[in-house]
Amino acid sequence: MEPGARLLYEGKAKRVYDLGGGEALLEFKDEVTAFDGRMRSRAPGKGIYSAMLTARLFEVLEDAGIGTHYVCYPGGNSVRVQLHKVLPLEVIVRRYAYGSMLRRMPLVKKLARLEPPLVELHYKSDELGDPLLHPLDPVYAGLLEEDELRELEDLARRTARVLAEFWAERGLRLVDLKLEVARSEDGFVIVDEVTGDTMRLIDKDGRHLDKQVYRDSGSVEALLDAYRLLAEAAGEPGRRCS
Repeated sequence: MEPGARLLYEGKAKRVYDLGGGEALLEFKDEVTAFDGRMRSRAPGKGIYSAMLTARLFEVLEDAGIGTHYVCYPGGNSVRVQLHKVLPLEVIVRRYAYGSMLRRMPLVKKLARLEPPLVELHYKSDELGDPLLHPLDPVYAGLLEEDELRELEDLARRTARVLAEFWAERGLRLVDLKLEVARSEDGFVIVDEVTGDTMRLIDKDGRHLDKQVYRDSGSVEALLDAYRLLAEAAGEPGRRCS
């Protein structure tokens, strides 16, 4: 940990430290949770895989012209980022029908292709269970202007398309993706993390390489093996901190 770093926030998956000068350090924890914390396990090594993957995928997004809060990768289980005010929204992009979408609309077939991809907004609240919003709810609440709503949906779809193409080159299908977004001087940027905790990815045989492995089996070993394979497939981050 860097001298003078101050803990800002600790969640289920990581700690956030203020480094000063408008930057922060995301420290990924060796823990895995599911079903709103009802399942929880130690997962030694998960933090490193998550940090490496987040750093690498933020670099992929920035190479495609999509803004993020990423600064550099110091190594280990941390990522250095810019501090931004994060919108209290979860943005989910569904490319195929899965998970809670099937529970609320059982007439849709599992893994049916959704074209164009469906963008959902959820209010970020553990107490309320991150409820699904009507698209105009954030506008009525003063969180977004109507033109910003369209901008956010476009950003989410572009992000999902870039990542889907990246994983398709590695033989994996991106099913859905959960994003967090913040405002910057240049518009919306992708923040937080992009890991097996926030994506569903399946191989050609329909096997998951994401947190669904833990949800289905409860096996930490199987989860760690999946996350290791993801990190290896993505490759090493290139932007190291000096």
